[in-house]
Amino acid sequence: MMAKPKVLATRPLFPAAQEILNAACEAEYWTKPERISKEQLFARIEDKEGLVCLLTEKVNLELLAAAPKLRIAANVAVGFDNIDVEACTKRGVVATNTPGVLDETTADFAWTLMMAVGRRLVEGDTLARSGNWKGWDLDQLVGTDVWGKTLGIVGFGRIGRAMARRAIGFQMKVIYADAVRAPEAVEKELNAEYREMNGLLADSDFVSVHVPLLPETRRLFDAPRFSKMKPTAYLINTSRGAVVDEAALVHTLESGKIAGAALDVFENEPIIHPGLRRPNVVLAPHIASASVETRTKMACMAAQNVVAMFTGQQPANILNPEVLKAK
Repeated sequence: MMAKPKVLATRPLFPAAQEILNAACEAEYWTKPERISKEQLFARIEDKEGLVCLLTEKVNLELLAAAPKLRIAANVAVGFDNIDVEACTKRGVVATNTPGVLDETTADFAWTLMMAVGRRLVEGDTLARSGNWKGWDLDQLVGTDVWGKTLGIVGFGRIGRAMARRAIGFQMKVIYADAVRAPEAVEKELNAEYREMNGLLADSDFVSVHVPLLPETRRLFDAPRFSKMKPTAYLINTSRGAVVDEAALVHTLESGKIAGAALDVFENEPIIHPGLRRPNVVLAPHIASASVETRTKMACMAAQNVVAMFTGQQPANILNPEVLKAK
């Protein structure tokens, strides 16, 4: 009987995902509450053929050098800015991600953040818990309506379009900016208008960001871009922290140039710029896809990618298929 391929998972995953992985592989799981250190990761990956990792682990030349037997790195995330795909390809290592399953859950959360910041929910919760609430008052914690406003969606992929679908129920005007214009049928179905970035920023009451982190999107939101937004507008970011120049955002908020922000992701996670701890900023610890159902599906998808690789199939979510064609 052939030995099962050895796989390291940098988190325990979920029971359903472990079941998939354990059936075909000899899997080792990092189960301690603290994150796996670089030293531990390198020591444990030395004899492994597979890696199931999170955004918090860098799959780069250094890791690949420490893992001579590695054949697949399966990311439990749709974004893969933590993986040097080019380096993986050169080393003959397959890289995979988990797209599709988190679209609706992430859009739900972006919508939650938008509602929360617009209606000052966190400030209200703080007051209600404080023991200092004196009762109803006419102008107490008045926020802004979401219904009927203009929603600007930056990045009109699956999650951006899911946001547009939600906006229909709120009778919002939807405008979007993207490197590639959507087909006319999609624009018609979602009642969405294409705009250049500056036009979108000038007209939006809420700007929701849904772009991947690429060299051209890093610090996409900088001081000049913030200056184009309305003083009554809000920024919502559930994409990647580094898409926003946090120092510029803090300066914009401090000077009252926009009304507020709601952020699930940060430039230097888990460090959050102290200037963002303001009443008109809603902060969440990177949990947009964190429903039990979705995170389980993501872990299962990563496990299935690994199993496919070791049973002679092409993983469904391969990022560098040329690796397999070269063999």
